[in-house]
Amino acid sequence: MPLDPSFAGRVYPPSSAYEVSRVKIAEFADAIGDANALFRDPEAARAAGYPDVIAPPTFLTVVNLAAINVIVGDPELGLDYSRMVHGDQNFKHTRPVHAGDVLELTTHIDEIMTRAGNDFITLRADITDAAGQHVCTTRAQLVVRGEAA
Repeated sequence: MPLDPSFAGRVYPPSSAYEVSRVKIAEFADAIGDANALFRDPEAARAAGYPDVIAPPTFLTVVNLAAINVIVGDPELGLDYSRMVHGDQNFKHTRPVHAGDVLELTTHIDEIMTRAGNDFITLRADITDAAGQHVCTTRAQLVVRGEAA
């Protein structure tokens, strides 16, 4: 079943806040194999001008995934998760994320299109801190493979 194109333009407001911790940052850095001291050592981070350890640039995938799952899990959208693959992801940071940040995401469905029998859905999340200041915008394109004829 093709994706419902009327979902393009929908906005999903924040459903909860995510508090960034040193532990989660270190776990993510371990998972990606990055030993950068700025991700683990508060003194090194402060010496570099940050208020606490900072997160690797792709850390926000952790926060963004829950918001994406709300959208792709909506039965009215018509997305067959078993046919979905991740097509693209990018991050545009205003500033690094650091331990102690409390983040909220407003998620948007920017576009739904069909090409060569496959559906493409482009999602955007605007991420802000507790003061409402922009931290990052993420974009993800998901591809729902068409069924063989």
